[in-house]
Amino acid sequence: MATLRLGDTAPDFTAETTLGKINFHEWLGDSWGVLFSHPADFTPVCTTELGTVANYYPEFVKRHTKVIALSVDGLESHLKWIKDIEETQNVSLQYPIIADESKEVAHLYDMIHPNANETFTVRSVFIIGSDKKIKLILTYPASTGRNFDEILRVIDSLQLTAHYSVATPANWKDGQDVVISPAIKDEDIPAKFPKGFQRIKYYLRMTPQPNK
Repeated sequence: MATLRLGDTAPDFTAETTLGKINFHEWLGDSWGVLFSHPADFTPVCTTELGTVANYYPEFVKRHTKVIALSVDGLESHLKWIKDIEETQNVSLQYPIIADESKEVAHLYDMIHPNANETFTVRSVFIIGSDKKIKLILTYPASTGRNFDEILRVIDSLQLTAHYSVATPANWKDGQDVVISPAIKDEDIPAKFPKGFQRIKYYLRMTPQPNK
């Protein structure tokens, strides 16, 4: 199995989910996507994570991003667990959970790390662009719940930098100043970034976020 890297096409698959059978690429359509795995159903950290994603669902929709979860448990287990998630987290689960009992998808995306656990998936996150390319990969251990504020922040950065010649600095949040690409010459900046810029060093030039 080849290691997935940034820029690779996200592997396509067909799978049963809590919202019916899907072909992954068809399901994504022209949307961005977040595929995230959890170690097992009826586990405490996973319950809080899936509840958090349900709470944040409108934020993903604003970003034209579909979310889909996965574990190697079966469909019946998922459907029973959803009731617990909705009860304990006070949410309604709007997105699908893949039932990957065969571990086909888990292996496609290298979600099982034998030195951590030979059976269950780690907490993997894949952000996939509208071009079906992998834009970000995160891996958390089973003991650490994910920060979905960070995942939304990264989507904001990825979508911004896909359309403008900028990068986002450390701890950047949507609406803050961004870094102008070093490939842009000073004399070309006014035409591209009419809001102005600050030249800190020849390689470090800041400008207000261009799409705000």
